[in-house]
Amino acid sequence: MRAKHAPDPFSFATSPLEKTNVTTSKLILGLGLGFALALAMPLIARADPPGDPTAVTNDHGMWRDKNGDPTFKVSADGTVDWYTYSGFRRYHSECHVCHGPDGEGSSYAPALADSLKTIGYAEFYGIVVGGKQDLGAGQEKVMPAFADNKNVMCYLNDIYVYLRARSQDAIPRGRPPKHADKPPEFEEAETKCMGE
Repeated sequence: MRAKHAPDPFSFATSPLEKTNVTTSKLILGLGLGFALALAMPLIARADPPGDPTAVTNDHGMWRDKNGDPTFKVSADGTVDWYTYSGFRRYHSECHVCHGPDGEGSSYAPALADSLKTIGYAEFYGIVVGGKQDLGAGQEKVMPAFADNKNVMCYLNDIYVYLRARSQDAIPRGRPPKHADKPPEFEEAETKCMGE
């Protein structure tokens, strides 16, 4: 049995003053680490933002921006390119159940019309293909991977183009009233991708 005033074998401090110094040391160490992380945050790699959505080149009916990423083209009379229209159809077929109509979000999935203001094509593609988990703040948000879903993957560029147009307020909510004709290359790629 231990003596009445013997030091606690599990304590590194032998007096209240030493215990205070240990606690103070831990506090200083914690603040130092926090400060170091705060300074390092700008150095952490972040995805490239989407950039200027202006359509620069037409690649067999699909418009691309100056970086070569898929983008939308809306004529002065409101006519959208085929891929924006197709993206509207595919988004509302596969994505709106979780992410809400017109990319406006829901109680359990983010507004993709807002998300595409800050994430570029490569990050969007990676999230859709591989899925995503956001765990924290008492919530668990999980987006499944869609790599094996042809109804998403064969039209992923279209969905991106539609959401990019929505993120820039280039098109209003709802079905685009006018759209360009379906390019023959679209139909060929669709048939090949769907395995028909």
